[in-house]
Amino acid sequence: MADHNNSSCNPILTPYLTGLYCIVLIGGLMGIISILFLLVKMNTRSMTTTAVINLVVVHSVFLLTVPFRLAYLIKQTWTFGLPFCKFVSAMLHIHMYLTFLFYVVILVIRYLIFFKCKDKVEFYRKLHAVAASTGLWLLVIVIVVPLVVFQYGTREMYDEQNCFVFHKELNRVYAQVINYMIVTIVIAIVVILLVFQIFIIMSMVRKLHHSLLSHQEFWAQLKNLFFIGVILICFLPYHFFRIYYLHAVARSNDCNDNVIFYNEIFLSVTAISCFDLLLFVLGGSHWFKQKIIDLWNCLLCR
Repeated sequence: MADHNNSSCNPILTPYLTGLYCIVLIGGLMGIISILFLLVKMNTRSMTTTAVINLVVVHSVFLLTVPFRLAYLIKQTWTFGLPFCKFVSAMLHIHMYLTFLFYVVILVIRYLIFFKCKDKVEFYRKLHAVAASTGLWLLVIVIVVPLVVFQYGTREMYDEQNCFVFHKELNRVYAQVINYMIVTIVIAIVVILLVFQIFIIMSMVRKLHHSLLSHQEFWAQLKNLFFIGVILICFLPYHFFRIYYLHAVARSNDCNDNVIFYNEIFLSVTAISCFDLLLFVLGGSHWFKQKIIDLWNCLLCR
């Protein structure tokens, strides 16, 4: 994947991106701190808990790179070297796809719980959960690190003071094929998850009707909608636009092209997913549930 964030080409982007990444950094840190207090009380052998812990790690690593993005946006000059620029640039994409992966894992686990009528799906021992997480991260390191070091931004000559200008890499056929495949797979998975979730919600509404809000399983399904909502708002628009972007960028190397401007907007929106942990904690609060119950009762009275 490639991204472009050159403020000299698109000066109008600088205030927007600076404000957005500041908000992402603050909201993401608040979410991580909040979820840590909640994780202490959760079952560490649960597969869902393991996925959430890994989600915390993904957000944490990404948030460590955000200050460097902000420094570049403010100074409009990259002073940390081209190799680190490649890492920070790639990290936005890595964060997006790993976050999406853990969302899918959490949703699939919850669907298995629903269809198999189980209370939970968990590892046999805590060590198994640690081993599964370690194996996943080793796989990511083995696959991602070589790609970033040996393939990302290596086909063209780049100015070390001008970071995130790697869109020319997409002119190559193999890069476009890989990107089209990723976009297709992501969109297909989202559609499948959405179909399953709609089916589950509708079946619960038909079965429980007025007593819907008194069942814990319904609240679990609402949390599923939360994860799907983040995907639809933060990730899916970028991937739909990516189809057009891949076609357009192959025909233009002009940094002033509007298509690159819009791509940067959609790409930056994916970082808002860092708010998921904070919203997840707030969504599980008694106050939130009570507001939903009040709204539901109000609708039934009409």
